[in-house]
Amino acid sequence: MSVSAITKRYAKALVTLGSEQQMVEGYGKELADVKYLLAKEKMLRLIFESPSFPVEKKTAILTDLGAKLQLSEGMRKFLGLLLAKGRLRLLPQIESHYRDFADEISGILRAHITSASKLNQNQRKAIAGGLEEKTGKRVELTVSVRSALIGGLQAQVGGKIFDGSIKTQLKRIEDTLKKG
Repeated sequence: MSVSAITKRYAKALVTLGSEQQMVEGYGKELADVKYLLAKEKMLRLIFESPSFPVEKKTAILTDLGAKLQLSEGMRKFLGLLLAKGRLRLLPQIESHYRDFADEISGILRAHITSASKLNQNQRKAIAGGLEEKTGKRVELTVSVRSALIGGLQAQVGGKIFDGSIKTQLKRIEDTLKKG
């Protein structure tokens, strides 16, 4: 079984459990917190990934970590299962899939807009409103600025990229002129 299929199964199981316990958002936040901590603390991550480090000590460290982060009992058990199965290293992918499944349940669509210049609040609202109208979902928008676009926008929505930047339009014109 591929890593993607495995991580999707774990994420789907956790989101189903979270839905039953009305903890979808809570589990998502806890999962993101643990993922961030393991990404930030290289030594901790190496301990969990080391095959020579005793499982009992890893479990004790994970228990202490759960207490420090004030993780829910469900999340502690989930992380314990990942540790026991040797799949704690897959946490970043599991968290990503979990977020996708949780968004699907909640009716949320995440969109990332890249603009050549900073967008004001009215422009952000207009973009989010347009996307909400087209998709029928609540849109959570993140915006970044990249001056290399010259003008216009690039939008990444639901795994698709829409490019309305001047840089891309100029590139298309150039390609057309080169072809004759």
